Amino acid sequence: MSSSTLVAFADPSQVQGRSIWQIAWGRFRRDRTAMVCLVILAILLLIAIFAPAICSWLGVDAYELDPTAIDGNEAGKPIGPWGGISPAHPLGVEWGTGRDILARLLYGLRVSLLIAFAGTLLTTILGTFFGIVSGYSRGWVDSVLGRTMDLILAFPFLLIILALSGALTERITSLGVPEGNPSRITYLILILSAFGWPFLARIVRGQVLSLREREFVESAIASGAGTPRILFREILPNLWAPILVYATLTLPTYVATEAVLSFLGVGLLPPDPSFGVMLSESVKYFTVVPSYLFIPGTLLVLLVVTFNLVGDGVRDALDPRAGRL
Repeated sequence: MSSSTLVAFADPSQVQGRSIWQIAWGRFRRDRTAMVCLVILAILLLIAIFAPAICSWLGVDAYELDPTAIDGNEAGKPIGPWGGISPAHPLGVEWGTGRDILARLLYGLRVSLLIAFAGTLLTTILGTFFGIVSGYSRGWVDSVLGRTMDLILAFPFLLIILALSGALTERITSLGVPEGNPSRITYLILILSAFGWPFLARIVRGQVLSLREREFVESAIASGAGTPRILFREILPNLWAPILVYATLTLPTYVATEAVLSFLGVGLLPPDPSFGVMLSESVKYFTVVPSYLFIPGTLLVLLVVTFNLVGDGVRDALDPRAGRL
C-alpha cells in the first residue's frame, strides 16, 4: 500500500460519523412501506390542522343543515344515489339532517387526532417518569409503584370508563372546563392516560433495572451527581428508543379507542363530529345507505393501519435485530 493511499485513508475529513438517530433514519428510509405510510400520515395531519380552511375552500360545512339534500317525505332520506353524493356534497349527506359527510369527516379526524396525540403525550410522560423512578429506586418506593401499576392494570378498562364518565365529566366541568364536549374530550384524554401509563412504565422500569448497573451510572454516582441528574441526564437519553416505539404504537390504539367510546356514547355529543359518533349514527341506516358506514369506517381503518405500519417501521429502524428474533 502506497504512502499516498495511507494518508488518504487516514484523513479524518474523509470519514463522517453518524449519530444513532441518523443511522435509524437511514434504516427507516429504506422501508418503503413505512415511508409511504409516513407521507399519508403527514397528509392526514395537515388535513386535520387545516380542516376549517379546506371546508371553506370546498364550500362545505360540518354543522350546516341542508334541507334541499334530503327528502322530507321519507324521514330525511338523502336525495340521490349512495347517500346523496353530488358535486355539492362529494361524499353525500347525513340522513335526517343533510349535514355534509366530507366536512364532518375532516372535523372528526381533527378531534380523533387531538385526543390520540394528547393522550399519548400524557401517557408517555407519566409512564416514563414513574418507570424511571421505579426502576432506579429500591425498597418501598419500587414496591408501591409496582403495586400501583398492578392495581391499575387489574381494573376492567372499558367498564370503568363507562361507569365513571358521567361523574368525572361533571367534576371536570366544576373545575372550570367548559361544559359539554370540551369536558368530554378532557375526560377521554385523562382516562386514557390514567389506564395507559402502567404499560410503558413497566417497559421503562425493565430497561432501567439494567441501565442502573452500567459503568456510566456508577461514574455519575461516584462523582457526586444528584438523583435527578442521574435519572434524567444519564439514564433517560438511553431510553428514547423504546419510549418512541411505544408512543408510535399507542397512537393508533387511542384513535381506535376514542372511536369505540364515542360509538358507545361516552365520547362527543352531536352535532360535533367524530369517527365514533358517525359510525354510531350510520348503523341505523346501514341497510338503506351503506356508504354512510363505509366512508368513515374506511378512513378510520386507513388511519389506524397507517399508524401501525409507521410504528413497525420505527421499531425496526431503532432495533433492527428485533425482526430476526
